Amino acid sequence: MTAALRTVLAKAGLRVDPDEFLTLVEDAARQLTPADPDPAAYFDAASRRALTDAGLDLSPAGSGEPDHRARTVAALAVLRDSALNAADAARTVGVDTSRIRHRLLSRKLAGWKERGGWRLPTWQFTRTGVLPGLETVLGSVPPDQPALVVAAFMTTPQPDLVLDGAPATPRQWLLAGGDPGPVARLASALGAPA
Repeated sequence: MTAALRTVLAKAGLRVDPDEFLTLVEDAARQLTPADPDPAAYFDAASRRALTDAGLDLSPAGSGEPDHRARTVAALAVLRDSALNAADAARTVGVDTSRIRHRLLSRKLAGWKERGGWRLPTWQFTRTGVLPGLETVLGSVPPDQPALVVAAFMTTPQPDLVLDGAPATPRQWLLAGGDPGPVARLASALGAPA
């Protein structure tokens, strides 16, 4: 399995040892819900009745059903593995690490603390600095939104952001010089019911 995993990681452009990657996956899985959650346990009796009356099935997943957490665990492991530490981000941006920490605390950069240090997702950087318009966008992201949600938003084509006749990701839109306002408006709705 290690040789196959090494090949997959190399094809994906991830420079990580297979054993280290598997540790990241295990850590990510621990952060999610239990393996066999009982969806009904998350709601009070009145909410359960309303949800089941609306046609939702709140019974636990059967043993033969796929684990819905697998894609999230993989995405979280890749996000964590590809993230920069504060020193690498400082080199990319051309500032001191204290400036990176200041930008993180003022929500001008996105990141999370892990094992005593900051981790910053790479989607927010260019080869020579920070994504244009990033401050405007991050200022609109609700503060309760986890890094994985923000990363998925920034790297998923949005129908409202069109470049060359096709939906673009917020990252592509900003890199192309697009106005950060529309991205900020979309970002402000992250976590809100559709």
